[in-house]
Order: sequence, then C-alpha cells, then structure tokens
Amino acid sequence: MNHSVIRLLLLSLGLLSSANGQFNPIGSDGSAKVKASIVSEVKSAVPGQSFRVAVKLIHEEHWHTYGKELPPEVIGKPTKLKWTLPEGWTVEELPWPATKEVESTDGKKSQGYEGTVYLPAKMTASGKAGDTRQISVKVDALACNPENCMPVKPEAMLTILLSDKVEFDPAAVDVFGLAQAAEPAAVKGMAVKSIERSFFGYLVFAFIGGLILNVMPCVFPVLGIKIMSVVEQAGEDKKQVLLHGLSYTLGILLCFWGLGGLVIALGKTWGFQLQSPGFVYGLCVFFLIFGLNMAGLFEIGTSAVGVGSELQAKHGLSGSFFSGLLATVVATPCSAPFLGSALGYTVTLPAPQAMLMFTMIGIGLASPFLVLSLVPSLVSALPRPGAWMESFKQAMSFLLFGTVAFLAWVLTGMIEGQPLLFLLFSLVIIALGCWIYGRWSLPHKPSRTRLIAVLLTLGCLVGGMTFGWPKVEKNAEHDWGYWSPETVEKLRREGKAVYIDYTAKWCFTCQVNKRVYKDAALQKLIADKKIVLLKADWTNEDPRITKALSDLGKAAVPVNVLYLPGKADPVILPELLSVDNVSEALNQVAN
Repeated sequence: MNHSVIRLLLLSLGLLSSANGQFNPIGSDGSAKVKASIVSEVKSAVPGQSFRVAVKLIHEEHWHTYGKELPPEVIGKPTKLKWTLPEGWTVEELPWPATKEVESTDGKKSQGYEGTVYLPAKMTASGKAGDTRQISVKVDALACNPENCMPVKPEAMLTILLSDKVEFDPAAVDVFGLAQAAEPAAVKGMAVKSIERSFFGYLVFAFIGGLILNVMPCVFPVLGIKIMSVVEQAGEDKKQVLLHGLSYTLGILLCFWGLGGLVIALGKTWGFQLQSPGFVYGLCVFFLIFGLNMAGLFEIGTSAVGVGSELQAKHGLSGSFFSGLLATVVATPCSAPFLGSALGYTVTLPAPQAMLMFTMIGIGLASPFLVLSLVPSLVSALPRPGAWMESFKQAMSFLLFGTVAFLAWVLTGMIEGQPLLFLLFSLVIIALGCWIYGRWSLPHKPSRTRLIAVLLTLGCLVGGMTFGWPKVEKNAEHDWGYWSPETVEKLRREGKAVYIDYTAKWCFTCQVNKRVYKDAALQKLIADKKIVLLKADWTNEDPRITKALSDLGKAAVPVNVLYLPGKADPVILPELLSVDNVSEALNQVAN
C-alpha cells in the first residue's frame, strides 16, 4: 500500500477525534472548503404535516466530499447530517443524489460530490399555527482535493413559520427536482415501501418479545395452572372458556396501554432521546444490569413469582381480567429488557404507532392463554417447568450484552477520546456493583453483610455513572490538524509555530495527557500565539511516524514537540504533560 493510501486511512480514522468540536476548516486563502445552507420547499408549514428540506453544500473548486455510504473500493469518510430540531419535530432522510467520479488524492478516481449538491430530508412539524421554529444541521464530512484531505463541519440554520395552511416556495421546486434527479421513481417507491416494511418488522418483533415473556420464570409456572383453573370453572362450555381468555387478554392490554401512555407522555418531555448521549448511555447501563441479572449474576423479582402463583385463586371473568393485569406486573421484573428495547424505539414514534407497538407486545404475552382457551387439551402438551427455563433465561442474556455492545458503538459517534474511555470503564464499575449485590446480598447472609453489600452496590452504580456520564464539550479543545511530514515542512516554511502530539489510542498515558488541552487558559495561549496543532496518530502502524519518532530519538509514545519559527531543533516536552509545562513551552513562541 503506497504512502498516499496510508495517509488517507489515517485521516479517515483520525476524523473521529474531532467529532465533538465545532470545526469548519479554513483554507490558507481564508475561504471555507465546503459551505452549507438549508432550503425548504415550503414558506410555511402545517403542524403534524410533512415537508421536504435539503442541505445545500457548495464545494470550493477542486474539492469534494463523499456520499452517505462508501463503495468498498473508495477510501474516505461517509458524509453525515446531524439535525437539531424543536421539540416534537422529526426528520427522515430521503435518498441522496448519486455520487460522481472525482479525482482522489492518490491520483486515481473516486466517487463523491463536488460543486453544488442538495441532500434532501423529510421534516414533520409540531407546534401551533403562528409559531416560528428554528431547525439547524451540522454536516460532518471529509473534504479532499487532489493533494490532501481535511475534516469539515459546516453548520446551517433555517427559520420555519407554522401556519394552518401550507405555503409552498415556488423557487424550491426545481431544487428538489435536482436533489432527487438521480433517483428513479421506481427506486423512490421502493424506498417508501422499505420504510413501511421496517415498521412492520418492529411490530413482529414486539409480538415475539411479548410471546417470550411467557417462558420467563416469573410467568411460565402459572400459565398452565391458570388455564386448568379456568377449564375447571367453565366445565365443558367452550364459549365460557374463550370469554375467560378474552378477559385475561383485555387485562394485559389495559396494563400495556397504560404503560404506553406513560412512555408517550414522558417522551414528549424528554425530547429526542436517541440523539442524546446521556439517554443512550442510560440504555447501555440498563441493558447491562438486566443482562447480568438474566445471566444469573444476581436475582431480582423473585417475590413476583409468589404473586404469580396466586393467580390461580382468582374466579370468574373478573378474576381472569385481574389475572391479566397481574400477569403483566409479574412479567415486568423478568421482562424489563424486552420492554426496554420497545421503549427505546417507541419514544421515537408518533403516538398512534407507539400505542400499536405496546398493543403488539400485550397480544404476544396474551396469545398462549388465548390459544389454550380455544384448545384446552393443549395444556397437557406444555413442557414442565424445570432447569431448562433457567438455561433459556441465561442464554437470552447474550442478546442483551449484544445490545450493550451496539449502544457502546453508537456512543463512539457522539463522544470520543478520554470521555469515551471513562464511559467504558464506568460500565465495568457498574458490573462490579452487580457482582457485589449478587455475592453478598443473599437472604441467608447476616443483615449487616447485606446492608454493606447494598451500600457498596449503590456506591458502584452512582459512582460509576457519575464517572462515566457522557461529556460532550463543545469548543473544549482546539481543532487538531492531521500530521504528515509534508504538512510540517510546509507550515515551518511559512514561519508558523507547530505543536505535534504523537499519540495512539492504546497508549493510556496519551489519553491522560489530553486532559491538559481542556484548560481554558492554555487554549487562550494557543490562540494568542497562533500555534498550529497537529496530531500524529500511531494507533495503526505508520512507517512515517516511526521514522519521525526515531529522528527525535524516541521509540514510543507519548511524544509532544514544539517547532519554533526560525529554529531547526524542536522543543521536546516531558512524557507526562501538565498545564504548567505545556504553557512554559508555548510561551517560547514570540507574539
């Protein structure tokens, strides 16, 4: 692999380190390489109705960005749009225009956008007529020309008037025609149907999730017993048995509808949860705790089994109805992970669809009882409760651990660097608390031991979440450019002071050092001295960085150096940085 390709790979990997800053690189001529604005097809929007907007990107001549997805042969970074919307608004990306052939940095051809391009999306407004609302977007992209690449993060804002009647903007009609010109009508239709299929798929999973609740240890032992009780009450009257089944189902549905209403009500105050690092982190902790519970590290909800065993004592249709209510309550301690996954998706849906989701979960939970009510003879075919149920529950825990892994991956797109490292360590601390609870908070342990175990567990949970809570700090650090020998040489020829951080993600000391750059006084000093910051990421092997370190007499990272204008040899800083020793070095730069 030639050096140009290696440089591009490192650029694309290193882009993660600037994900949180508001960074819009400016060229030496003072112009932005990519400028962004928002255009709308309407001058005024109606609350509850959808309309189209598009992010307009204008590329400087010879510069290009990449599409939403990259073909395997293209080296670069997918372009992402991060929307900030008013409460209650939703956004859905529409198919983007096709990319075209552009000239890559390695002298070969690539695929991307250049010139002017429109990236469309569909907005659904919320509010009341007469209000004005602002929407904004942050573009996260990699801009390249035939010589080099740099991350760009232009932002744009648009004010939308809400009205009781939609007013289209005639000037925008052609814009949206151009935005989707590369998408044939058949493809657009297929895309819409594929959205529909996605929601239908979630409904199927909601039903399956509710069905699985029946084999949880809290619910399954009482299912067959309850059916036998109903059959004994109703005798051979199949109609009466079916009425019991419907009453039981109604009880379950009312309970789930109440839960759904609560989720929707809370959802309206929480805002866009899945765009919130704190909310995603909370889900991550939630699934981790219940995954460890299902894996058998500790037990919760054992008292619910006793409540469940009393369901058989209920009589009459009202008994079956209240049994359905209690079945949902009994299932909750064992089923929280399944309800949690539905919760995470449901809060992003409009109220009717959200209620349909909860309805499907309830029908899934009630379906075995309904089937057994129709064919009571099937009760004898049910497997007997036993050790297999515990094995099944433990096996299901790995689905939750997979969810934790996915959510942690989502968080890497929201935060990075040291905060992400602390977040991952916090999950270990929380898992330690769960282990302490499961090991020493057992009924046969002395009350003093159990009390200490509970206090230590709470300490781990609170301490871990405090330690790892996502910290997205805007403008917390200066923007770092990406190191290359050519860049250093060019900047030094221009007489600029250059500070280089040779670092790697696997270097723990490197991560500790990064705390220094958050100091406000140090940031001001860097700005006042007009010092250019470059990051040389050695996470992956790079012969150029290896040689640069060797030339400095170093063989490992961290290494931090400062090149002063007019001086050949750099100032090499100590391995462990502090605000004082970095400031001392930077103060050698003349104003």
